[in-house]
Amino acid sequence: IQAVEKFLVDGGSPNTCDQFHRTALHRASLEGHTEIVEKLLDQGATIDFRDRLDCTAMHWACRGGHLAVVKLLQEKGANLKLKDKLLSTPLHVATRTGVADVVEHLINNGVDVNSRDREGDSALHDAVRLSRYKIIKMLILHGADMLAKNLAGKTPADLVQLWQADTREVKLLIIHTSFKQLHDN
Repeated sequence: IQAVEKFLVDGGSPNTCDQFHRTALHRASLEGHTEIVEKLLDQGATIDFRDRLDCTAMHWACRGGHLAVVKLLQEKGANLKLKDKLLSTPLHVATRTGVADVVEHLINNGVDVNSRDREGDSALHDAVRLSRYKIIKMLILHGADMLAKNLAGKTPADLVQLWQADTREVKLLIIHTSFKQLHDN
């Protein structure tokens, strides 16, 4: 906080960014530095400033899993519905990260649970693919479409079946390898 304060007092812009157009607000949001986030915003940092991937501080706070920062950014006016270059919303990011309390907060604040990313995946597709059971339940209870097809034509239910089939294949491979090892010994 002292380095940030000195930088700002010396006339530095709160929107100064690196070669990826990431600002101190992005970094502080990712790392959960609530005090720095608040200081930067109070000094005029652009809350929905986009980096080269069009991610905002809200995306980064969700990636870091910091509910306190998510709430602060929202309180200060951050847009919960902005999409990055992959068309991922903060809900997609929080789901992929697996931080259930952030997902719950976003859902309870009216984000579209059926929003699609560039691959046509909803947060439910991501939750199923990553075995985020608590998040799957939350999304379904809040209206996620279980029959929505992504660009590959797969529904979240199809992904469950694929996962089960892959699991069976792995089990068979393990059994086969174990028997082969026993036979060779």
